[in-house]
Amino acid sequence: MASSAQEQHHHFPDMYGATSAPPPTPSAVPAAAGTDSAAAADDFLSRLIHRLPPALSLPSRLCPTTTNNKPNSAAAAPAAISNVSYSDERDDSFFENLSSASSAGFFQMTGHPISSKLARSAESESLALFDLPLDQKELCFPKNWPFGYERDEDDDRLGEWFCLDSLCSCSSESSELKLESLRELALAMEKVGCEIIEWMSRAIGFENPVKADPTRVCSLMWMSKGCSDEGRETAVMPGGFYPFVVGLSYQIRTQKYSLLADSGTVTVSPEVGSLMVAIGDIAQVWSNGKLKKVRGRPVACGEGNGSKPSSTLTMSLLLSLPLESTVSPLLPLQKVIVHDQDDVDQEDGEEGEEGEETINASDKEKVMFRSFSFEDYAWRVYHERLVISSPKDPLDRYRITTNS
Repeated sequence: MASSAQEQHHHFPDMYGATSAPPPTPSAVPAAAGTDSAAAADDFLSRLIHRLPPALSLPSRLCPTTTNNKPNSAAAAPAAISNVSYSDERDDSFFENLSSASSAGFFQMTGHPISSKLARSAESESLALFDLPLDQKELCFPKNWPFGYERDEDDDRLGEWFCLDSLCSCSSESSELKLESLRELALAMEKVGCEIIEWMSRAIGFENPVKADPTRVCSLMWMSKGCSDEGRETAVMPGGFYPFVVGLSYQIRTQKYSLLADSGTVTVSPEVGSLMVAIGDIAQVWSNGKLKKVRGRPVACGEGNGSKPSSTLTMSLLLSLPLESTVSPLLPLQKVIVHDQDDVDQEDGEEGEEGEETINASDKEKVMFRSFSFEDYAWRVYHERLVISSPKDPLDRYRITTNS
């Protein structure tokens, strides 16, 4: 299972060594054929920035702090959110419903096996972590990107956050911390998340690498505490974005969330007791663009009562990839058409061995994304926080466009 601590240590650097190593350097990936010079220059600049000393950082004053600037009085009502029942997996209509629900980039899942008692207990343990003195937070959860404890020293509204593996590992100095419920919740959501990936791959039609090799994904338990703007219900994104396949958040109480979907910023209020499922950028690439996505983690919105900023806690389990991964569309090989490849006349379809399904040329599809280094991409979107309010999709640099 992807939750194995031993497996994850093969994918990420040791979090708690005697000395803190600088962030890993992305591997140099040669530009794909047809990549324009601007994209190549951006990739070079990204790798150059990645090699800066870890003490240096991008100026936070350039980073927008909210995803929406509308005052509370003009705040839009929560958008409708589709529902998928975990217990209906054996029904004939399940995959059709899942495909339809996935068209927005997010949906809620009911009937799942995770109890509200476990979620509330895990929330209490999370809040206890934020109540620790600053020096103890930094000692118990040393920063080792993407894991550890971080806070924004320049803007209090950006808050603070912990990023842990699915076993909620911490340093030896934190042996007295109680994290059993948080660990159990992370593992339970990880299991459901892997099932969702399998179901989506069957509903949409792409290969699922997790089914054959669970170590192809790894989990991050992301707990963030930020503030809503004074007099507004807008959400503030604590920390940078981190790429993921799917993200799950348990709805403990009636709560609005802010999401940056492909269609723009939306506010949703999932049913109490449900899991809010966000489809990530990696899933969109795997599906060759069929799936819509959410950019970044869902963020809980505060009440915005006009008196003072309200603190909000968000707990999300992100199923992501090991840093050394390469990201590319995962279409069945017989359905792939390489760009610039001459059309082949196959009026009667492709003839396979007896019993194999034949694929008509009209059923094939062109690859919409070029392959790219996950580590380079993750580092870029995590640190380039200008993307929060930018209409530009960070995946655009990897899209393959054809001249009409």
